[in-house]
Amino acid sequence: MTTMLPNADGFFGEHGGRFLPDEVIRVVDELAEAYDSVKNTQEFQDDFKRLLKHFSGRPTPLYACANLTKKLGGARIYLKREDLNHLGAHKVNNTIGQILLAKHMGKKKIIAETGAGQHGVASAATAALMGMECTIYMGAEDIERQKLNVFRMEMMGAKVVPAMTGQRTLKEAVDEAIAAWVADAGESFYLLGSAVGPHPYPAMVRDFQSIIGTEARKQILEMEGRLPDYLVACVGGGSNAIGMFHPFIEDEGVNMVGVEPAGRGMTPGDHAATLTCGTPGVLHGFTSYLLQDEKGEPASVYSISAGLDYPGVGPEHSFLKDAGRASYCAASDEEAVKAFFALSRTEGIIPALESSHALAEAMKMAPTLGEDKIIIVNLSGRGDKDVAQIEQMLSDGRITAD
Repeated sequence: MTTMLPNADGFFGEHGGRFLPDEVIRVVDELAEAYDSVKNTQEFQDDFKRLLKHFSGRPTPLYACANLTKKLGGARIYLKREDLNHLGAHKVNNTIGQILLAKHMGKKKIIAETGAGQHGVASAATAALMGMECTIYMGAEDIERQKLNVFRMEMMGAKVVPAMTGQRTLKEAVDEAIAAWVADAGESFYLLGSAVGPHPYPAMVRDFQSIIGTEARKQILEMEGRLPDYLVACVGGGSNAIGMFHPFIEDEGVNMVGVEPAGRGMTPGDHAATLTCGTPGVLHGFTSYLLQDEKGEPASVYSISAGLDYPGVGPEHSFLKDAGRASYCAASDEEAVKAFFALSRTEGIIPALESSHALAEAMKMAPTLGEDKIIIVNLSGRGDKDVAQIEQMLSDGRITAD
């Protein structure tokens, strides 16, 4: 029903498309034509699969959380271990694909944006591998929260540019990255980190991230002899979630649950739960659900997780919501932190704060379901990058480990 989307104009139902000035349309057209011409060629697919295996270390395992399942009771919880990718997150799946495309197009420079820093780290590493110059835009607020990842980017030769406007987080980093790309489109390639933006980015990022769900589908069939009952993934822009969901879309018995950040509460400015509270609007050249203020401008957002504080969401998620194929809910900072410590203490796995939102929802669901039910959580990244932030918040008394 939905696997052929988007349509020729880049729309997933009523969401997506390209809402851009003519000079930017021309740049995006070049990208779309290049991707269409190369994506299904044997050479491109062989290079992509080779780097996923030998550079990133795929396939990542599907892990049965026996201890956490026993503690909670109810459904069995599995983790798709994207935290075991090279560099510690799912982001490298996409950077490998896009930089291969950039090389095909003859580009010399990579421009990227990042929130939690994992896309920035993956962009820097893949650019270093491919011998390309790399500049990464990151909100000044996020730079403070993710100093370790900033240093990792710089170690691999990338230049990190702070975005100083607005809330100084992911939205502003995207704004500045797009402006830099358009100003130097002849030499530069914009390596967008999530399944957002103008066509063809949402579908292109989804295609590269679908390796997550493709592997998980094969693995659960081998381990359990059947498909899962639930897939659960965190949603900011939505790349890890759509990568997990997409290969299961036609499997009607598999319920798909996206978990957004409820932050400090559901009052405006205290969360980034776009699909839960947003309305259709245009941001960064595409239409989708959007958190907007009374003037129709992108609203202020917040999350404990630097990778989830974005006022928009990928258009395919908006379509899946409208179609009733996926459901979306929100987990608070407090719930995410509890899940962060629960997995660390029961399984010896420290999850990223982003992934902890998905885990928090799975921990709510499992005790309400029978022991014959199966939940797969996409553990989209590891928590090393968040340890200093958690330690500081514990010291300040803003959170507890209980």
